[in-house]
Amino acid sequence: MSRFLVIISVLLGLLAGCATSPTGRSQLILMPDSQMDQMGLQAFTSIKKETPVERSTTTNSYVQCVARAITREVGGSWEVVVFRDEDANAFALPGRKIGVNTGLLEVAENQHQLAAVIGHEVMHVLSNHSNERVSQKFAVEQGLGLISAAASPQTGTGKTLMGLLGVGAQFGVLLPYNRIQESEADLLGLDLMAKAGFDPRQSVKLWINMGRSGGSQPPQFLSTHPSHASRITDLQKHMPVALRLQDKARQMGKRPACH
Repeated sequence: MSRFLVIISVLLGLLAGCATSPTGRSQLILMPDSQMDQMGLQAFTSIKKETPVERSTTTNSYVQCVARAITREVGGSWEVVVFRDEDANAFALPGRKIGVNTGLLEVAENQHQLAAVIGHEVMHVLSNHSNERVSQKFAVEQGLGLISAAASPQTGTGKTLMGLLGVGAQFGVLLPYNRIQESEADLLGLDLMAKAGFDPRQSVKLWINMGRSGGSQPPQFLSTHPSHASRITDLQKHMPVALRLQDKARQMGKRPACH
C-alpha cells in the first residue's frame, strides 16, 4: 500500500474511530479487533520463547483456578501461562492471553489478591486500552507493520509495541497506562473480581503489599502500573458497590476456593 493510501486510510479511520469505554469515556480506536488479537497472539508467542514457563502443577493449578473464576464472568476461552520470573508482574493481551509471573505470587498473598491483579489486567483488554494506545502512537507511523513488529520484540519498533500492549518490561521498554486507563481498570477490575465471588477488600491489601515489596526498587508491576496516592482511596470509595456485587455472587453460589 502506498504512503498516500495509508494516510487516507488513517484519516478515514480517525473519522470513524471514535468509541466509548465501559465507563463512558470517549476513545480513539483505529485498529480492527482482529489485528489487535493477532498482535496479542504474536506477542504472547514471543514472550513464551523468551521467558521460562513454570512447570509446577500446584502453582499452575492455583493460578488457573483464579483465572478461570475471573474469565468465566467475561466469557471466551482465555489462555493462561505462568512464567518463571521473579518480577511481581502480570499482564493480559488482546486475543484472550494472560501471563502471570511467579514473583507476583510472593506479593499477592491469597486468591483474592491474585484475582485483583488478574481482574485489573483483563479489564485493560476488555476496555480496549491496548488498542487505544496503539492507535494513538502507531497507527499513522507503522500501519500494517505492527503484526511483524510483535513477532520481532528485540527490534526498536517491537520493543515499543510490547510496551504499548502492556508487556514491555521483559523487553526493556516501560510504557505505563495513563491515569485514566489505570482508574478504569482498577474499578472495573474490582467489580469483576467481586462478581466472581472474591473479596474485593483484599485489593487494598494487595496494593499495600506492592508498595512494601522490592525495597528501594519498586516491583515491576508498579513500574508498568504506576501507583498514585489516590488509588487506594478510589478503591475504598467504590468498595460498597463491589461488596454488593460480591454478596450477590455469593448468593448465586460463587465461592472460589483456589489454594
